[in-house]
Amino acid sequence: MKLLLRRDQRAGMLGGKPVFSIEVRAEISEADHAAIRKYKLGETALYATYEVVGGTGLLGAAHKLAAKAFTLNVSVNDLTHGKKLECKDILEMLSIEEQIKEAAHTFKAVLEAAKQFGGEEIVEL
Repeated sequence: MKLLLRRDQRAGMLGGKPVFSIEVRAEISEADHAAIRKYKLGETALYATYEVVGGTGLLGAAHKLAAKAFTLNVSVNDLTHGKKLECKDILEMLSIEEQIKEAAHTFKAVLEAAKQFGGEEIVEL
């Protein structure tokens, strides 16, 4: 598996702060694609941010809707097809990038384990 990362930026609205983005995509083998289909891993979340919101009634519903719109999620399907994430600053972008790298390493281990079912593994200690 290869993880491709592309950083970019664009001007903010009305000349405001720049908006930073990171595009992520994994290049995986056909055997990995087969394991994803077989074990139905496509919708599995690899990275997600959740914003805690409060409030009740109409204001609470509006907060929840806004939080859902600004929640960042990366699923297995997103990783294999590619996804662009926008960030408020460089620090957030770097943090997301690092967490996605960790999630991709973990997912690679999951795929390797999935391909080993029905076989055995020898571990040298």
